[in-house]
Amino acid sequence: MVICMEERKTTWGEKIGFGVGAIGLDLSYGMFYSFLSYYLSSVLGLKEGFLLLLTPLARIWDGINDPMMGTIVDNTRTKHGKYRPWILIGAMSNAVVLFLLFTKFGLSGTALYVYIGIMYVLWGMTNTMADIPYWSMIPSFTSDPKDRNLVSTVARTFSGLGQGIVTVASPIILPLLSTGIKTDKGYSATGFSRWAGILAIMLVLFSAICVFNTKEKNVVYGEKTKFSFKKIFSVIKSNDQLVVFMIFAMLSNAGWYLTSGTAVYYFTDVLGNPKAQSLFQTIGAVGSVLGLLVIPILSKWFNKKVIYQISLIATIVGYVLMYIFGPVLKMTIALDIAYIISSTGIAAMFVGQTVFLADIVDYGEFKNAERNESITFSMKGFLQKMAYTIQTLVLFGGLAAMNYNEQITSATKQINDTTKTGIGIICFAVPPVLILISLIVFTAKFKLHGDLADQVHDHIVTKRASEAETNE
Repeated sequence: MVICMEERKTTWGEKIGFGVGAIGLDLSYGMFYSFLSYYLSSVLGLKEGFLLLLTPLARIWDGINDPMMGTIVDNTRTKHGKYRPWILIGAMSNAVVLFLLFTKFGLSGTALYVYIGIMYVLWGMTNTMADIPYWSMIPSFTSDPKDRNLVSTVARTFSGLGQGIVTVASPIILPLLSTGIKTDKGYSATGFSRWAGILAIMLVLFSAICVFNTKEKNVVYGEKTKFSFKKIFSVIKSNDQLVVFMIFAMLSNAGWYLTSGTAVYYFTDVLGNPKAQSLFQTIGAVGSVLGLLVIPILSKWFNKKVIYQISLIATIVGYVLMYIFGPVLKMTIALDIAYIISSTGIAAMFVGQTVFLADIVDYGEFKNAERNESITFSMKGFLQKMAYTIQTLVLFGGLAAMNYNEQITSATKQINDTTKTGIGIICFAVPPVLILISLIVFTAKFKLHGDLADQVHDHIVTKRASEAETNE
């Protein structure tokens, strides 16, 4: 029933082969979370109320679909492995839907709203098909804490590269690909469709490289189970650290998504300089690299809990400076420099979350004598979508209150000062509040570090050794 997962270390070839897959996944992810809102509201002119309704409804379905996909992955048995087939199937499906989501096919009115609604839900489903098996592979690579941390860091590095490609290149490439009816800043529906098509091809390519260069050597197979809400609730309820993780990760991720999703509005509508977003994101990428580099340095003096706290504090400090230098003082260069601080903290934060979730899988087995890798990791995708829901409610609720849609469709297409101030607040002032609350929850409730983490690790290693002897 169990294939031995001995305390082995991964090679750099395995780490890089695995990490490359994150580039493709995050090309789609970055396009969806950073530019879909702007595409739907400012390019297609859809009403804010539609997205305020669509997003929560989609999350209700995700609450069913994500853990269902986790169960399917846990039950998968193929000669090619447990995870890799789904990564490739999911990536190919998500690539098709990504292109369709950003292609309107001349539709308008009710037909366009229905079409976007269907594609929106399908994007979430197909993303889940690839995302859950991809990140679920991490605990199976190694149980060595340092090596697992390194695998997560490499994957997050490539993940950041994927998002960086989208956020840096999109403001430059979209106007170049745009033809036909354009916004006053040079964007068109055609440009978004062509760019989404290019990203879709890259998504499949990078995912294929990952699948064909990654071997599933140490997979733990449990008994096949049928999907049931009772099972899902049981897994969540019985793993207190998973519940805590979902709360603090959702809050901090929502803060970050607010900036990534609102930045295009800030640079396009408030500053009137869309290409300035590319410099902003490039500088942020520098911070992301720094965030990944400081983790091994900090780990020499601090445990995972303290490093994570430092990452959140750095993020909050950076946001405070960004709000002061951006919306308040209108000093764009200083805003960009302050972004290095926040992006450094965010990069370290995401690595920490990935490591914590892998540890939570082990903790679930330690506490409940049952391992639920894919179901547990399905919560990662679900909480990210919930974070996006918070982003959507705050962003589109704010835009609706400020009558944004009426302003961009008026004869002058001018954004008033009140709306510009509101966009600045949503982009730079609300996020640190959410991240501060996340820090408080994490500090007070997350216990999977120090002695408890050591106990879990020792238990898993001992259990695997015993299982190996039994199977021999």
